[in-house]
Amino acid sequence: MFVDKAKIFVKGGDGGDGLVSYRREAHVPLGGPAGGDGGKGGDVIFRVDEGLRTLMDFRYQKHFKAPRGEKGKTKNMHGANAEDMVVRVPPGTVVIDDDTQEVLADLTVNGQEVVIAKGGRGGRGNSRFASPANPAPEIAEKGEEGEERWVVLELKVMADVGLVGFPSVGKSTLLSVVSAARPKIASYHFTTLTPNLGVVDVEEGRSFVMADLPGLIEGAHLAVGLGHEFCGISSAPELSCTSSTCRARKAGTRTKTT
Repeated sequence: MFVDKAKIFVKGGDGGDGLVSYRREAHVPLGGPAGGDGGKGGDVIFRVDEGLRTLMDFRYQKHFKAPRGEKGKTKNMHGANAEDMVVRVPPGTVVIDDDTQEVLADLTVNGQEVVIAKGGRGGRGNSRFASPANPAPEIAEKGEEGEERWVVLELKVMADVGLVGFPSVGKSTLLSVVSAARPKIASYHFTTLTPNLGVVDVEEGRSFVMADLPGLIEGAHLAVGLGHEFCGISSAPELSCTSSTCRARKAGTRTKTT
């Protein structure tokens, strides 16, 4: 099992401001207040999409802000509510609040939705504050701010084989040869920063998932290289392969690789 992580910022849309306005029409003296309420800000919603397999998209976009509600209008018309922002995530994603470490959601079923950041309520227009003592109020409310937070996304991906070894020993090259995966390959250390997955076809109707893991070097526990990042990536795959040997976890056998 391999864990992919991403840290992103989400913010619900602010509510629209209420309006200060008065009814002004011919032959209608003392028309009174007519300012409408502001619209509600949009929510940030996470939705499971079974077509996604990794959190790679969140490497490039880390801020998600829903639109704000529309301001109130004249003639007591309500401002439009903002549309919700839907963020697609792969099945198996766990959403954790970065400040409290509380698990907000465990998204497993295709189409499952959860509101991560709620939009703010729209402010009230001046017609809401009219009273016998103050029939023409000159006040209106501002819209409430939407919720905002940093969240950590964790995705646990199952793999049958893990390639473990020093940097620049050919792990990514091996994966690109035996599967259709196209990991980044270059002549410098730590080209692979996150696990790369590929499906290896053995024979008709049979296949397994192979993972290319970031390079591990001596002193990783002292933050050398990627440090502890490597320790949190893998957890007991069925078969772990180094540059010279393979160890089968269940069978307890050891075989030479080619």
